[in-house]
Amino acid sequence: MSKETRKERFKRLAEKRTNNVIRNIRILANCSNRSSYDYSKSDIDKIFNTITAELKIARSKFTFRNKSKENYFKL
Repeated sequence: MSKETRKERFKRLAEKRTNNVIRNIRILANCSNRSSYDYSKSDIDKIFNTITAELKIARSKFTFRNKSKENYFKL
């Protein structure tokens, strides 16, 4: 039995976790049914602003950058 490579492990876990996110977004969308739920535009804005902010944070963690330059300030 061969050992799983880092790339294979990433692919396996990323696919599983991405599918979980998609499934949960679809479940959240079920809350849009006005005959079952009452909500305001403000409620929806809070939900999607929070999701958008978390996506930006997650995406930024995948950004490849030179770590040695992160600690320097320059005008």
